[in-house]
Amino acid sequence: MKTLEDWLLHAERLHSTTIDMGLTRVSAVARKMELAFSCPVFTVAGTNGKGSTCAMLESILLRAGWRTGVFTSPHLVHFEERCRIHGEPVKAEALLASFEQVEQARGDITLTYFEFTTLAILHALSIAGLDAVVLEVGLGGRLDAVNIIDTDCAIITSIDIDHAELLGDTREIIGVEKAGIMRTGRPVIVSDPVPPQSVIDHATEVGADLWMLGRDFNYNGDPQQWAWAGRGRRYAGLAYPALRGANQLINASGVLAALEAMRSRLPVTAQAVRTGLALVELPGRFQVVPGKPSLVLDVAHNPHAVAALALNLDAMGFYPTTHAVFGAMADKDLALILSRMDPIIDRWYFTDLPTSRAAPGAALQTAWQAITRRQDAASSLHDDPQGALQAAVEAADPADRIVVFGSFFTVGGVLQHGVPRLSGD
Repeated sequence: MKTLEDWLLHAERLHSTTIDMGLTRVSAVARKMELAFSCPVFTVAGTNGKGSTCAMLESILLRAGWRTGVFTSPHLVHFEERCRIHGEPVKAEALLASFEQVEQARGDITLTYFEFTTLAILHALSIAGLDAVVLEVGLGGRLDAVNIIDTDCAIITSIDIDHAELLGDTREIIGVEKAGIMRTGRPVIVSDPVPPQSVIDHATEVGADLWMLGRDFNYNGDPQQWAWAGRGRRYAGLAYPALRGANQLINASGVLAALEAMRSRLPVTAQAVRTGLALVELPGRFQVVPGKPSLVLDVAHNPHAVAALALNLDAMGFYPTTHAVFGAMADKDLALILSRMDPIIDRWYFTDLPTSRAAPGAALQTAWQAITRRQDAASSLHDDPQGALQAAVEAADPADRIVVFGSFFTVGGVLQHGVPRLSGD
């Protein structure tokens, strides 16, 4: 294999299914690779808020002077986004040797695309001479490939129902899967304000050091600033995180608890906390792009995340017309997602996506027509997110706003050539 694209195509062909839950195969390959980390590892699981949590944790650690590595998934545009070293996406060439290591170690073991690429990125991070590594769980926790690494500090963000066919159809069942990243005697930060009892029970069962929002750490704020208090430290007069949205304070609180729990190994200053939160960036998480019309990008693709998006859009103020480019996977609760957004959206642009897992734009339109109560709303169909966005731009007035949301493929589709800067007449 000569290029990253060659390796990714190879990884796609190895296994008969896209998702094959379980750690037996991936653990066997990891053992042959002698995969291990000599620095502290944070593992982040949850339904929503994982990416934001990883980004804030990384940003603060970088400002504190620590050499950081981050694994996150999926990517928006380029595969290399999944691996960040010292705050920058890894170069494609730097991953080639790690893919070769996985290929040599696997023998006749078949790995899924996610397992193969995860092992390669973990290897790249393990040899990068890092002080701290942040790993985002791809799906669930207990049986996710990331969980082959024993974490030093687990973080569990909000828990809601998503991927029900794989993880279960109640928060309690899903909580068991997320709790699988806990380790005996190690801190686990639970930033969900009302976590499933199964998460608390599992922490007790394995003897993890449980930190709960509202009990072991808390936050409060006014329109200008916010404050945080944990077991042994307080921060007052904090500026709000650069990531927008009311839910980001919950994520930031979990991050500060994790840093407090790991303070003996990775001390950070108050200034690093302030600067890290002020400068954190994460494309596609309620990303508001100024322009005429305004553009909002959000990878909200389940009812819980879409409910947060709806609240954040409502808080933005008045816009004459709100246009929405929407594409999603077929296995999502489309009726509930569309119902949450229906009162806000005046014009829909339903789009096909370049994956067999996606619902066709026509199916999304039919689902919306079945639930909408809007007599004044309109919709249209498009072959891809770029075409849908272009149609929205042509129809919108400068004072309007355009929301692009749903799958990573939807938001990534409009970011193929960089962040669009809209300037209407």
